[in-house]
Amino acid sequence: MATYLGATALAGGLVDRKIRQRAAIGKEDIQRLRERFGEASVSRPDGPLVWFHAASVGESLSILELITQLLDEAPDLCVLVTTGTATAAALLATRLPDRVIHQYVPVDTVAAVRGFLDHWSPDLAIWTESEFWPRLMVETHKRGTPMVLVNGRITEKTRDQWKWLRGMSRSLLGRFDLMMVQSDAMGDAFRAIGADDAKLVVTGSLKEGAIPLPHDPIARKDIVRRIGRRAVWLAASTHDGEEEIVLTAHQQVLRRSPEALLILAPRHPARGAEIAEAVRVSGLGLARRSLGQAIDTRTEVYLADTLGEMGLWYRVAPVSFVGGSLVSVGGHNPFEPAALGSAILHGPHVFNFDEIYARLAAAGGAMPVVDADSLATAVLACLHADASASLAAAAWDVSSEGAGVTDVVMEHLRPFVARICGS
Repeated sequence: MATYLGATALAGGLVDRKIRQRAAIGKEDIQRLRERFGEASVSRPDGPLVWFHAASVGESLSILELITQLLDEAPDLCVLVTTGTATAAALLATRLPDRVIHQYVPVDTVAAVRGFLDHWSPDLAIWTESEFWPRLMVETHKRGTPMVLVNGRITEKTRDQWKWLRGMSRSLLGRFDLMMVQSDAMGDAFRAIGADDAKLVVTGSLKEGAIPLPHDPIARKDIVRRIGRRAVWLAASTHDGEEEIVLTAHQQVLRRSPEALLILAPRHPARGAEIAEAVRVSGLGLARRSLGQAIDTRTEVYLADTLGEMGLWYRVAPVSFVGGSLVSVGGHNPFEPAALGSAILHGPHVFNFDEIYARLAAAGGAMPVVDADSLATAVLACLHADASASLAAAAWDVSSEGAGVTDVVMEHLRPFVARICGS
């Protein structure tokens, strides 16, 4: 720990250059870059402030219902949410309720962290999943701020890495007043890297208790009208390396179902131009949502390269391939399509949600694929209403089992909230 803190104390100039290099290539929000160096862009609200830190989109969405409940129960409370990605910031801009402020998390240097904490002075700090920045955690704890972990999870790879730094991980985790984790297996993983068993509580995953993704009903009506009676499937949250597989699969689907439509919604819409070029090279008819191009009879692939519309696509498509799973990203949240009645297909790399996918598999609520051929076969099978309805119903049953997770987490947070609100 001392080595890390000493190194970051001397690394301010290097980190500054690195962040500016990232901004120059579009990986940082240039308009709000100073936030990354601990300089707030808005004033701190009066009264008690709860600070949630979440890494990116998935973690941010998982805490929205929890934040809503918190604000409903404590009308004098305000909330600060920090994330590290521009994608998460853009999405949260459309989803955060009143009395919630978003800022970018500061880089883990002395000046940035202390500037951030000096300005915001949070009364309660809540970390999500496993986004641990050592200096940020140490400095927060030094100020006597209560620290809680919600939705705790670590991958097997991360656990093994931390085992080599068990003294450091034990020191960091020991600063939490309470650690709420997603499963018994996650509890074991945190214990293996030094977590105190007395502070661990298994609550389930907040992603199970999250409210269904929103959508624009007018946009949905228009899309459904344009699709008409055509068979349609969705490739959701795809990553580099997956679009080629998905397009090859769709070419096979078209041989059996010539009017079929693929809605392709990449995880990072900024890749839209690159993916559009891949569609053109494949010879498939393309319409691109970000350019305002509408679906017509020539459209074979509708590139949904926009932010915040996944709730629309899951409602429109009766079958969805959930991306990040044919490449070693670890998969994305299967409860999002499950909650909206879309049958789930996925690749073999689902370690981010391995326990959830195991439950889905046991219930017959998801279908695994490994390549373009098996994806095409699965899509064709699920384009029959009975098959997709059976998968979707089983997935719904599994997802609804966790509907009370947010309530459980809230129950554990109430004593902390009561303390800072003086009630």
